[in-house]
Amino acid sequence: MSYLILFKWKHFQPEIILLNVRWYCRYALSYRDLEEMMAERGLAVDHSTINRWVLQYGPELDKRCRRHLSSTNDS
Repeated sequence: MSYLILFKWKHFQPEIILLNVRWYCRYALSYRDLEEMMAERGLAVDHSTINRWVLQYGPELDKRCRRHLSSTNDS
């Protein structure tokens, strides 16, 4: 997939990064909530790492997903 190029040389698998960024953007979760959720699944991810992922990949994911969303009615 073309999104794999974005995650080249990253320590974590792309699926883990995407999952954390998507959960942070979609739900009212803090970085520490996500850190705790990953720890429950056996992954040691620091909240500051998740913060960097959101700042780095959030705008790119928004740009790629935006074109697939249907436009809303302005009336």
